[in-house]
Amino acid sequence: MLWNRRGLLAHLSGLALFATTTTNGAAIDAQQPLAPPQGVVPTTVSTPFFAELERLARLVDISYCIGNTGVSAPFQCVSRCNEFPTVSLVTTWNTGLLMSDSCGYVAIDDGERRNDTSPDERDDLGERAIIVAFRGTYSITNTVVDLSTTPQKYTSYPSPDHGGGEPPEKPSHECTNCTVHSGFLQSWKTTREEVIPQLISLREQHADYPVHLVGHSLGGAVACLAALELKVSLGWDDVVVTTFGEPRVGNARFARFVDEVFALNGKEEEEEDLEKRSYRRVTHVNDPVPLLPLDEWGYEQHAGEVFISKGSLAPSETDVHSCVGYNDPSCSAGADSYARYKLWQLFFSHRDYFWRLGLCVPGGDPANWGRLPYEYDNEL
Repeated sequence: MLWNRRGLLAHLSGLALFATTTTNGAAIDAQQPLAPPQGVVPTTVSTPFFAELERLARLVDISYCIGNTGVSAPFQCVSRCNEFPTVSLVTTWNTGLLMSDSCGYVAIDDGERRNDTSPDERDDLGERAIIVAFRGTYSITNTVVDLSTTPQKYTSYPSPDHGGGEPPEKPSHECTNCTVHSGFLQSWKTTREEVIPQLISLREQHADYPVHLVGHSLGGAVACLAALELKVSLGWDDVVVTTFGEPRVGNARFARFVDEVFALNGKEEEEEDLEKRSYRRVTHVNDPVPLLPLDEWGYEQHAGEVFISKGSLAPSETDVHSCVGYNDPSCSAGADSYARYKLWQLFFSHRDYFWRLGLCVPGGDPANWGRLPYEYDNEL
């Protein structure tokens, strides 16, 4: 995602538009997940989990070819497509270079499971899956400034006017007094017309394939809204979400709603439990986007964070940590308040998630030339 200096200043100005919509945080204290005890160090991730996140970062990087040089069947592009021989393209979408622009692709991964694992055991590098990748937008400044004069009321059951149907009689989860960033919601409303019919059709053909949603930057916010609709409105259980540099999507009640739907209650105590979470919100030290829009303007982040503590490329397992709750001081929430305004980091930390994301050129970003995908011995 490339911003110019004027766009960055516009983004800061646009955040001021949220001032009249602050949320009364005291009203939701009883719903908030437990914060980690002071002094708790986040858990270092395992090698297989690290490899899975690195792989998904490459898959979301491919989404930046949409609207650029393109991605074509079977799964070809000038970037990293040849690194995924078991992935086949289903469709791409591009809603145009407007304020609510959205780009991405849907694909099928027919990768074989390794080592004769049982169906209920996840194989991080070879799992069959339906993949939906949401690209970060090139006009996020317009989205924030021009579409977000006020947050918008959120419901997980789209109205018939937006392609939905009647809500279930007894919904599994309800989001009371929830609001979300209107630009992010508009982007998903535009995108869902392309994505939802494809996913319903693919589920009929591949009933045993989980749905993996991945997204970077604004694409992470759209992936969040998409995942909630799949889980709550359509009732799909096997949905796994992995976002990189996801901004705050809604108010505190919305954030707690995400925690509830994906069981991100902040009470996990063992490393393996943290890595089995079905929502992984990957952040990077010095990346200001996961801290925006500002909490003073009524926004709050949800839990499920996985924190990359190394500033430069490339991180290792010891640089990646599983965080507890939505406000873990050992992770991005522990950054000084000034970090939220370091928007020049958008050129660096916001793009550096295992790889430098956002350029669809042969071999990816030149900073990554010669770097091979991460591999590990599954027999260990």
